[in-house]
Amino acid sequence: MTDKYQTREERRKQLEASKKNAPKKAKKKSGMNLFKRVLLILLTIGIIGIIAGGVTFAIMVKDAPELNPETLKDPISSTIYDKNDKEIAKVGAVNRDYVNYEDIPDLVKDAFIATEDSRFFEHHGIDPIRLGGAVIANFRDGFGSEGASTITQQVVKNFFFNQPQKTLTRKAQEAWLALELERKYSKEEIFEMYVNKIFMSENMSGVKTAARVYFDKSLDELTLPEAALLAGMPQAPNAYNPFNNPERAEKRRNIVLSLMHQHGYISKEEMEEAQKTSVEDTLVAKEDRQTNDLPYDPFIKQVIAEIEKKYPDVNVYTDGLEIYTTMDIEAQDYVEELMYEGEIVEFPDEDFQAGITLLDTKTGGILALGGDRDPDVKLGTNYATDIKRQPGSTAKPILDYGPAVEYLKWGTYQTIVDERTTYSDGTSISNWDNSYKGSMTMRKALEMSRNIPALKAFQAVGAENAQEFAVNLGIPLENAYESYAIGAFEASTLEIAGAYSAFGNEGVYNTPHAVRSFKLKDGTKINMEPKSKVVMQDYTAFLITDMLKGVLTSSDGTGSLANIPGLPVAGKTGTTNYSEEERNKWGITNSKSVPDAWFAGYTTNFTMAVWTGYTERKNPIEPGLDQKVAQKIFKAVMGHISEDVETADFKKPDSVETIKIEKGTYPAKLASPYTPSSQILTEYAVKGNILNEVSQKYNKPNAPTGVKASYNENSDQIELSWDYGDKDGIKFDVSVSVDGGASEQLTVTSDTSIKITKPTAGSTYTFTVKAIKDDLESDPASSNISVPEKIEEQPPEDPNETIDDEENQDDPNGEESDDNQDEEGDEDSDNGGDNNSNNENGNNNGNDNNNNGNGNNNGNNDNGNSDDVQNNNTSTTDINQDKERNRNNNRNDSQ
Repeated sequence: MTDKYQTREERRKQLEASKKNAPKKAKKKSGMNLFKRVLLILLTIGIIGIIAGGVTFAIMVKDAPELNPETLKDPISSTIYDKNDKEIAKVGAVNRDYVNYEDIPDLVKDAFIATEDSRFFEHHGIDPIRLGGAVIANFRDGFGSEGASTITQQVVKNFFFNQPQKTLTRKAQEAWLALELERKYSKEEIFEMYVNKIFMSENMSGVKTAARVYFDKSLDELTLPEAALLAGMPQAPNAYNPFNNPERAEKRRNIVLSLMHQHGYISKEEMEEAQKTSVEDTLVAKEDRQTNDLPYDPFIKQVIAEIEKKYPDVNVYTDGLEIYTTMDIEAQDYVEELMYEGEIVEFPDEDFQAGITLLDTKTGGILALGGDRDPDVKLGTNYATDIKRQPGSTAKPILDYGPAVEYLKWGTYQTIVDERTTYSDGTSISNWDNSYKGSMTMRKALEMSRNIPALKAFQAVGAENAQEFAVNLGIPLENAYESYAIGAFEASTLEIAGAYSAFGNEGVYNTPHAVRSFKLKDGTKINMEPKSKVVMQDYTAFLITDMLKGVLTSSDGTGSLANIPGLPVAGKTGTTNYSEEERNKWGITNSKSVPDAWFAGYTTNFTMAVWTGYTERKNPIEPGLDQKVAQKIFKAVMGHISEDVETADFKKPDSVETIKIEKGTYPAKLASPYTPSSQILTEYAVKGNILNEVSQKYNKPNAPTGVKASYNENSDQIELSWDYGDKDGIKFDVSVSVDGGASEQLTVTSDTSIKITKPTAGSTYTFTVKAIKDDLESDPASSNISVPEKIEEQPPEDPNETIDDEENQDDPNGEESDDNQDEEGDEDSDNGGDNNSNNENGNNNGNDNNNNGNGNNNGNNDNGNSDDVQNNNTSTTDINQDKERNRNNNRNDSQ
């Protein structure tokens, strides 16, 4: 009993322990139940997901096309239509040599399998391993970043699918048909379908055709580097075309060789040896290369490029598309005639090249392209779209003046000084003629294509704004340096034409494009037209356009050879130059030789950019008419396509107003009401941003004040006086009218008073005084006075004494009568009197000077009046009382 004895404390502890054990068992059971529930839920979700996925997959693939054996044999050509939906060409399925599987050498098979699907003979149409890698890449880099397509899937895609989007539905259908294809056809048959279907550029399909075209060999004659080159092309046939892009093709070929080594088809030594081989050394010589008869190849090349760029899964050559373009056949025919025949415009020589882009100003649609002057070259270098050269001064509206109007609201009157200057880093810059013209308006600077004002405009607006403006116009600049102000960057005629079209379209930009839309085999229509974008204010477009019109019409304009009389057209010339280092390197001795000559211009209907030059920059365009060929091309084409087409002038928007500027003012000032018409410039300003300062240069002087006329009976004189403030440079024109008769000039004097001697008694004299400065005169100021009647003289007491004639004639001895002497009684000096023996003339041209007695005869050159200078500084005019109205005898006695 003692062994089983427990104290009270022990029993308590035992009871507590038993209580603790009971909940633990219950909790464990509860945890197990929760796990089972979660597992059941996950299994249920999984089953539902599988069912849902299966249903979804079934829905996706239910509309998949059937495996048509006929479709699996022949690719379908695409049809291209012009802007009026008229067929112009068929592309694809015209150049293909079929090869059977047993005739394909192992070397070619190995190259394609290593490159496109290394596990081709192991999978059943879909490669889970390849798919897993692609899924990871797509999660990491975005959907569609890496493909997982096997050769089988590529066959399905090439024959049955040409949707441009990588949709889940299409991928599901593609996978389904790949499984079906593997079930119905052998691996060998599928591979045969693949190598005969693939597009290999140069308007051909199939590896056998490619071997013949590029190397002039059969498949079994191909070397390792040649087979590798062909195997690398299907990914991007035109990009890896060895004729056009040998360097890019060689890089791609070397990748294929490394893949062949990686998968054990060739040794490292074989890979390295093959990679040393030059691609160009293996190709058919240029003179022996085949050409095709594809019409309008510069334009069609652009069509293909646009579709491939936007929808890389679509194959124009094999997918049977209906492609609707923007081409104007008549314009394209004319451009090709001009380029190929050399009769419309004469070219310097056969090597002289040109690139032409013609657009619809309102839509940006490409109407015609001039890509090359050799009609035998098909789908070759397109000088309109592929080649980028420095655009020279055609960049000035894009980088300089356009941004200045847009961001700074400069008017066409904006004054800039053309003077010796440098770039911000101290590098020198000069004008094309190495001269400087001083202050000029922005309009004149653009017309004359001055470089210094262009740089100053760029600096004023800032590089960031200039770059933004250019990028919005389709010029892909990553930076904007000061040298860009005069066109020291590269652009194509397609890009320049696109930028200029926005100026002609009231500031609305449309990306230049050749394709309006295309239809897939199933009838699905894909729209390719870009969206319009407002890239500048309408006032910017109008002001730039109005200034560019002067480039063609102004006497100072550089583009006069491009002008088309009667057609409202705007445009800009552009030339580039050689650095001193380039001239020394290439032996160019004439400093006026240039590597590039451009002209870009537009009407409200059409926009056109033309580049001319040689393929290699080192070959110069010599001075003279050779540098004007671009202008001649523009005039010929623009004039031709504008015939019988109504061309509206550019409309001034409400945001622009006309102002009058006084010529020669710096900074620019408004013309005053007195500015001569020959000195007034009519310019445009952004509304609300006009000038406020008015030029004072031609302002008329103030009118005289206090004009007063009085009659001195004792001296028998009219005394006329007036007041004036600052008399610096001022003269006074004094005129008189007697009894309401015609006004006659008395004198032009610097004094503010004159005297008129011996006025006609009983007459009323009206005097007019005007201030004169330079060629301007003030408003008139007037005063009048009536001369009283004289009392008739008594006859002399001596009957033998005669009475003096009223004309105050001189005595027979040549002495002046008392009545004609000065009131102080001084006699004439020896040389002061001019006695006219003919008393009827009554002309007294003597000049009295009381100080020294010398006569000073000052004839007035304007009216024949003589100025009589007196010691009292007061002008005196002697008017003959009896005959004054019958003769023009205005004599002025002045200081």
